[in-house]
Amino acid sequence: MALLAPGPDPWSLPGLFLFWLFLLPRLLTAGAAGQGPLPRVIYHAGDGRRVLSLFHQKGLQDFDTLLLSGDGGTLYVGAREAILALNIQDPGMPKLKNMIPWPASDQKKRECAFKKKSNETQCFNFIRVLVSLNATHLYTCGTFAFSPACTFIELQDSYLMPISQDKVVEGKGQSPFDPAHKHTAVLADGMLYSGTMNNFLGSEPILIRTLGPQPVLKTDNFLRWLQPDASFVAAIPSTHFVYFFFEETASEFEFFEKLHTSRVARVCKNDVGGDKLLQKKWTTFLKAQLLCAQPGQLPFNVVRHAVLLPATASADARVYATFSSQWQIGGTRSSAVCAFSLKDFRRVFEGKYKGLDKETSRWTTYGVPEISPRPGSCSVGPSSDKALTFMKDHFLMDEQVVGTPVLVKSGVEYTRLAVETVQGVDGHSHLVMYLGTTTGSLHKAVGSGNNSVHLVEEIQLFPEPEPVRNLLLVPAQGAVFAGSSRGIWRVPRANCSVYESCVDCVLARDPHCAWDPESRTCRLLPTPIPKSWRQDMEQGNPRFACATGPVGRSRQPQSRPEITPARLET
Repeated sequence: MALLAPGPDPWSLPGLFLFWLFLLPRLLTAGAAGQGPLPRVIYHAGDGRRVLSLFHQKGLQDFDTLLLSGDGGTLYVGAREAILALNIQDPGMPKLKNMIPWPASDQKKRECAFKKKSNETQCFNFIRVLVSLNATHLYTCGTFAFSPACTFIELQDSYLMPISQDKVVEGKGQSPFDPAHKHTAVLADGMLYSGTMNNFLGSEPILIRTLGPQPVLKTDNFLRWLQPDASFVAAIPSTHFVYFFFEETASEFEFFEKLHTSRVARVCKNDVGGDKLLQKKWTTFLKAQLLCAQPGQLPFNVVRHAVLLPATASADARVYATFSSQWQIGGTRSSAVCAFSLKDFRRVFEGKYKGLDKETSRWTTYGVPEISPRPGSCSVGPSSDKALTFMKDHFLMDEQVVGTPVLVKSGVEYTRLAVETVQGVDGHSHLVMYLGTTTGSLHKAVGSGNNSVHLVEEIQLFPEPEPVRNLLLVPAQGAVFAGSSRGIWRVPRANCSVYESCVDCVLARDPHCAWDPESRTCRLLPTPIPKSWRQDMEQGNPRFACATGPVGRSRQPQSRPEITPARLET
């Protein structure tokens, strides 16, 4: 029997109503609890202390899609109307190996302009999907002047072979029509899972599986599993599932005007669709609310990006996601990074469901029905008609997946993130996050063992503010690659040499850096780590770590970096 959602839950319908009615005005006037951690070092664009490398190519722009080759030596880049292969094996600026054009046809561009789209900014082929099928082929999709298309690209020794026009196929459902729409795609077990807009107007979101041996499956638009404004930002595969992260208007809170909420959706990799019901549709589609909030504060309800940090011998797999808020608290935007456990995902998706009571028009809680196997589970073969009938209306989970805020900062909006763990001198692993912003900065944040996060540095990548469009961490190359409208930035993960004393080196609390008492320099940690090197990640206390070291302060640099133009590798 259906039961009403419990009243005490602060994020239930009554709880949210009371929250808005009584607490929202107070929170808006009070503003944010604080600015959050401040970067210890700030590098403005062109600062000689932080030498960066910019790859750019005349006539190209919108370097949005990044893919690392299997051997880690080549970076494939999807730009506007072109795909590039960059050699990143050597330090410094990436070198162009080769480039192939893939423009939208003249006919498609004319049709695009006829439909009132801009032939100066929109009616092009923006590359939106770039995945590695195998050692010899890539698969790519683009907007193709508001007429999505996909094709295979042959590789020869990591060089791109020209695209044959007879191999270009329709890409509807795999790439958005509009280059401004958010999207995501991931290749898992040879199959492409995509979340994007499925129509020209941008009002029909779709989650679809293509390629590979399994049947093509998609969400049911008629059943409104996704709200018309759903916006996908990430897809993460696991052993049995693929998780999609997106935000949409909250259908269960309909009495609010455009209340956004963040979601995680789950589908089973072995889903084959229904036999009679839900033919060629997902039979395992479920979604749940993501909650990223500090106690007593408005939630960060708009998810911007999410990445997986795989499990280790000492820690479970976790998802780190960046969030912003639809509300400007204290007159400024703010962002948060929350950590989610994959165990919590599994627990919520194995819990109770929600369903819309048609008599009362209210969302109510439903217990687990006496149907075996459980609706939405990864059973072998098609589910029963009884299970599919239940799934059609009970695709929303009752419980939220609650994250732990690890970084909250006002005055900034994070667009992308990359994460890793780095072992320090003490043998402990430390979380390192690289965060791109809407104004073109890159933040390096480090988590300590006492659950605090500090900002090691802020690097302004662009002279003029523009969003960081993509981030790719390549630990083997010791660098982070950032995509922008004008090119690809190569940013070394650490800048140890800027700390010219033991005191500065220890105070930086950068797990990549430690003080070498022999050479009396702050250096990148080698492998294995010398026991004599000095570092204090927990406290950053130089009195203990630098008892016999120099205590001079770092000098300010006078030089500024020189950005050299890209050149074709011979």
